[in-house]
Amino acid sequence: MITESLVRVAILGATGAVGWELIQILENRNFPLSQLKLLASEKSAGKTLPFRGENLVVEAVNDNSFENVDLVLASAGGKTSKFWAQKIVDSGAVMVDNSSAFRMDPDVPLIVPEINPQTAKNHQGIIANPNCTTILMAVALWPLHQYIPLERIVVATYQSASGAGAQAMLEVQNQAQAILAGETPTTEVFPYPLAFNLFPHNSPLSEEGYCQEELKMVNETRKIFNQPELKITATCVRVPVLRAHSEAINLEFTKPFPLDQARAILQGAPGVKLLEDWQANYFPMPIDATGGDEVLVGRIRKDLSNKNALELWLCGDQIRKGAALNAVQIAELLVKEKLLPKFQGKVAV
Repeated sequence: MITESLVRVAILGATGAVGWELIQILENRNFPLSQLKLLASEKSAGKTLPFRGENLVVEAVNDNSFENVDLVLASAGGKTSKFWAQKIVDSGAVMVDNSSAFRMDPDVPLIVPEINPQTAKNHQGIIANPNCTTILMAVALWPLHQYIPLERIVVATYQSASGAGAQAMLEVQNQAQAILAGETPTTEVFPYPLAFNLFPHNSPLSEEGYCQEELKMVNETRKIFNQPELKITATCVRVPVLRAHSEAINLEFTKPFPLDQARAILQGAPGVKLLEDWQANYFPMPIDATGGDEVLVGRIRKDLSNKNALELWLCGDQIRKGAALNAVQIAELLVKEKLLPKFQGKVAV
């Protein structure tokens, strides 16, 4: 591969759970890069992380970090993304941002490559990666929606600890050990003990009683599908699972949806794997989805109360397809369609 086709990449937030996953996915998918720069806060500077047989040193992000960089994969939180966004764009790079900072900005494409890759051409230096629960749901629902339009979506999520980061996973493990030892569990990441427990998602509540996580699913899905009036309601719950989210979804269509056709569509849909064993009562579980790239879908059945509605269940690894993999797929799209400034004669200085 000629050097001009290779991309100089930086990961902002390289030492977090998603950052580490980004590194592995770039290597596993043989992403066409000539340079990988790992950026994080001062406290993480000096750490080393393996990539393609080398140990790369993590650098503290600063004003000069984005010089000679074509693409920044950001996974360091909304405040950090907002702080560095203009510096990244001014340097001549494109930022694919995993935070919620720019998702609902009308000038920023919100992309799931299996659904709306064409919107990438409208980017102005920033592309937003959707919320994890939104991505998992959208990948499974879009192919059905293309066959018979959706009227309404009702979703309940069962979200693992890893959605809150590596420290949240460790906290649940420590809480479980404490409870089994007859001790009182302590909490730092979550407001309440999660081990052997569950609670409605603890993101801030709106005046209408919906938490931010639920509103993300509503608003982001509408933007990705380009249907601002699509009826959606969500209930998000944090459950004592280490990794991979699950979702129970009720789908109302404009007319009855044949079950066999729904299964056939999902069986051939990109990013989806149908997993159903009705005799064994075996359907997708978080342990099946953990470490995988596909959204596992199963238990597809008719809604007995509505002739136009289907029920389905899904599980997906939200650190991979729900975050890091989707970001890398967006990066691959930018390279394939030559949508980075370097391919348009605007190489970073």
